[in-house]
Amino acid sequence: MSTTPFFSNLNRKKTTAEIAKTTFDLIVIGGGITGGGIALDAASRGMKVLLLEKGDFASGTSSKSTKLIHGGLRYLKQFDFWLVKEVGSERAIVHKLAPHLVLPEKMLLPLIDGGSYGKWLTSVGLKVYDILAQVSGDDKRKMLEKKEALALEPLLPKKKVKGAGYYAEYRTDDARLTLENIKTSLEFGAKALNYAEVTEFLYKEDMVCGVKFTDVLSGDTFPVKAKYVINAAGPWVDDLRSINHSKKGKRLHLTKGVHLVFPHKKLPVKQSVYFDVPDGRMIFAIPRGKITYVGTTDTNYNSDKDQVETDLADAIYLIAAVNNMFPEIELEMKDIESSWAGLRPLIHEEGKSASELSRKDEIFTSDSGLISIAGGKLTGYRKMAERVVNRIAKKMEEEEDKKWPECKTDTIPLCGNDFKKYKEVKKYIEQVHSRIQPDGFSKYDAWYLVTNYGKQTEEILELYEKRKEKDIHQRMILSELGFTVAREMVQSPLDFFVRRTGRLYFDIQSVRDHMDAVIGELGRTFKADKKATAVWKEELEAELKTHSSFTLDKDK
Repeated sequence: MSTTPFFSNLNRKKTTAEIAKTTFDLIVIGGGITGGGIALDAASRGMKVLLLEKGDFASGTSSKSTKLIHGGLRYLKQFDFWLVKEVGSERAIVHKLAPHLVLPEKMLLPLIDGGSYGKWLTSVGLKVYDILAQVSGDDKRKMLEKKEALALEPLLPKKKVKGAGYYAEYRTDDARLTLENIKTSLEFGAKALNYAEVTEFLYKEDMVCGVKFTDVLSGDTFPVKAKYVINAAGPWVDDLRSINHSKKGKRLHLTKGVHLVFPHKKLPVKQSVYFDVPDGRMIFAIPRGKITYVGTTDTNYNSDKDQVETDLADAIYLIAAVNNMFPEIELEMKDIESSWAGLRPLIHEEGKSASELSRKDEIFTSDSGLISIAGGKLTGYRKMAERVVNRIAKKMEEEEDKKWPECKTDTIPLCGNDFKKYKEVKKYIEQVHSRIQPDGFSKYDAWYLVTNYGKQTEEILELYEKRKEKDIHQRMILSELGFTVAREMVQSPLDFFVRRTGRLYFDIQSVRDHMDAVIGELGRTFKADKKATAVWKEELEAELKTHSSFTLDKDK
C-alpha cells in the first residue's frame, strides 16, 4: 500500500495524459458508491484500476439517498431474508471501517392504532432482524410501552401511539462515504477522474478492450485501454448498455426518492423515527445537527436523469405525512429549508409497483464482454463490489493463469483512519472542540469537522492557522475548501457545497453567507476569469433555488 495522496486537480492535464498511456486491468465507469467500492476492492487485490465519472464523484444517486447504513427492516415484510441478512451484517463492517462517518443511530418505530406494524409482528420482526443482522449487546431491539415511547419522543400522537419498537441503525453522509472509498483506492494505486464522460467503447475482435472518454472541463478526448470494463453508472447503466448495443433482456426501472430538510426547531424530534404514512408506506424523520430531514417518496421516474428535482406534489406528500404523525408540529411549505431528490436504479419486474421492486443487485455481461452492475443498496455496496470483482478475478485467472487475492475490504480503514471504536470518535470531537472553542466555535462545529473528515481534520486546522480572515467561519470554510481542492478534486463551488461538505442540504445559510468568498478563492486557485466565476455563481444560485422552492410538474 502506497502513501500517495489523492492527486491534486491542479495536475489534471498531467493525469489525463498519464491515463491515456496506460493499459489497465480494469476500467470502472461510474463514480458513485458502487464504482468507488469496486475500485477499492480491485486495487487492493493488486489490479491496475481506472475509475471514470462523467460528473462529480457521488453526484448521482450516491449523494441523494436517505443517508442511512441500515439493515432494511421493511424488506422483512417482503420476506427478503437474504437481503436483510447481508445488509444487516454489512452495517457493522462499514461502521468499523469508518466510525467517524458511519454513526450509531437508535431508531424508534411507533406502534399506532391502524398502523402497518402491530405489536406482535413488530416484536417478532425485530427479533428476526437482530438474528439475521447479527446484532449484539445494547443494539438489540427493545419493545417499549406507550409511556416509554412518549418519553423518548414526546411529539408522537398521545392518543394513537400504543408503544414502539426500538432498534439500532447507522447514519452517514453518502457522498463522503463514496469519496473516502475512492480516495482509499488511490492509496492502492488506482487512478480516478471526475468530469470524464465515457462516450464510446473500444473493441478488439468484437470484444470490449477499453473506452474513449471526454474531459468535460477541457473538451479533450482520450482513448484508454483495459482488459475489462465495468459499467457501474447507476441510473445511466442502460445508457451505456445502449452504446454497447447490449441493452436487451433485463432493464432498469428508475424510481424517485425525495427528502425535505427543516430547521430542527420546526421539527424538534429528539431522535430518529421510522413512522407510518396513511397510504401504507413508511417514512424516516432524522435529526442531524441544526436540521431534521424527512423522506422518502418512491415513485416511478421517466424524465431527465440529469435534472431530478423535488416538485410541489412531493413536498405536499411529505409534509402531510409528518403532520399526520406529529399533530402538534403543523409544518408548512415555508418551513422547508432545503431538499434533495435522487433516483434508485432498480431492476424492472413486470407488474410490480415502485415500492415492491427488489433492492437486490444484479450483474449483466454482454456478448462483447461489457460487465454491468445495477440495483442494490448503499449499505450493501462492499458486497456488491466483492461479487463483481470476484467475477473479474476468475476470468483473469482462466485467461492468464494468475491467482488474485481474496477480497479484503472488510479490513481496510477508509482513508487510514485509526479510530478503533465510536468512543474514540466522540473523544476526538471533544479534543477538536477544546482547540477551536477559544476562537468562538461551537461543539456543533467540532462535530461537523470530525464526522465529515475524521482525522483529516488536522490538515484543515493547519490550513486554518495559516489564514488571516477575521470572520472565523469564513476562515474555516476556506480552509475546508483548500483541503478539498488539494485532496478531493473539487472543480466547482457545487462540488464543494454539495458533495464534499453537504452544506447545501444541512446548513444552507452558510452557503448563502460564504458563496462569494468560496467562488473568489476558487477563481484565484484556478486562475479563472470573470466570466467563469460568474457562471459558477449563476449555477450556485440556481441550485439554491432548486433545493428550496418547488413547482408542480406532473411529468416528474
